[in-house]
Amino acid sequence: MDETPIIADRETLQAKLGRANRDLAVLYEISGAMRTTLDLDHILYIILTCVTAHSGLGFNRGILFLINQKERCLEPQMAIGPDSGEDAQKIWQYISDVKPHLEDLIKEENVTANIQRSSLLQAVKTLKIPLDHNNPSPLVRAYHEGMPVHITPEKIGQYHNDIFLQRFRANELVIMPLKAKNKVNGLIVADNLFTQKPISEDDLRLFMMLANQAGLAIENASLYKMVRHQSHTDSITNLWNHGFFQDQLSQEIKSAHANHHVLSLLILDIDDFKKLNDTCGHHNGDIVLREIAHILKDSSRENDYACRYGGEEFAIILTQTTTEQGMVIAERIREKVAGHPFQLSADAGGQKLHVTMSIGLGTFPEDAQTKGELIAKADKAMYIAKFSGKNRTCS
Repeated sequence: MDETPIIADRETLQAKLGRANRDLAVLYEISGAMRTTLDLDHILYIILTCVTAHSGLGFNRGILFLINQKERCLEPQMAIGPDSGEDAQKIWQYISDVKPHLEDLIKEENVTANIQRSSLLQAVKTLKIPLDHNNPSPLVRAYHEGMPVHITPEKIGQYHNDIFLQRFRANELVIMPLKAKNKVNGLIVADNLFTQKPISEDDLRLFMMLANQAGLAIENASLYKMVRHQSHTDSITNLWNHGFFQDQLSQEIKSAHANHHVLSLLILDIDDFKKLNDTCGHHNGDIVLREIAHILKDSSRENDYACRYGGEEFAIILTQTTTEQGMVIAERIREKVAGHPFQLSADAGGQKLHVTMSIGLGTFPEDAQTKGELIAKADKAMYIAKFSGKNRTCS
């Protein structure tokens, strides 16, 4: 009796069992990684690292989109992948030499650096893909159907007018929806541009299992972010509150010290605010607080923190900002506030009121070595501005 077919079947079965065991081990490690944090950016980084790492799913590149519910569109949030074939070779050589574990790749300190230097994200980050049902984008199709879309090399030509695919430059890719409670909350686009490895049914099956965990992790992190934001937000101005200010300033000083960066702090006080409250009423005082908060937000950069310090005082943490740069920002804010017509309520005559602010500036490490010293320096400078005639900035 010829036993060759039996041996072949046994080898095939052993290969399948080996693949299944490897997949289970990968999913177990990925699941553990996603439970290590509730920080949304870190979760997104973990998910994409798991998709692209050799010890994860092993795709060459990945881009993660989240849903902007307000504008009803898809927005790229994060991307991981080599910039070129040469870059890919260096990465694979590193993997071959070092054999890093997944837990080493997903450390939180890697997140910011990898996000900032991703040329893949730079290529697509300005895209907003509308979620209209008549939008022919394959990403929109994956969102509405809630199922993966696998675009093979034979079908890629059908999408030659798609703006995202033009920038992504793939000849085969998979679009994987991420779900929580049967609702799509994100998409991952992944491909093998550099290895040209075909995307198999086994790849898709494992990707779908990861996607189920990823969608739930994003949901939990988003809820945590929302609750955290509410607990750290001032109810009148919707700026960060005093507790957040104290915690964040501590973190920023620690980071500035570790990275040899400068950091500036503005303390801003509304001139004659008590008189305004006494004359026009506290509800009109709240109107002024809210409109000033809007000016502060509008005048702050992405990595700055505009906070309500207390009463009529505000504070802005200016990251990586020198004294000279801080003065420019402070003067811009002061001039905007002074030139803004504040519309009072009808019971106060509906008149337009002009308000000014006195601003103090302190810089780390030039003026202070600790958080307390920096706050004291900016606060003292603000009082100097106040007693020098108001409506001015001092450092």
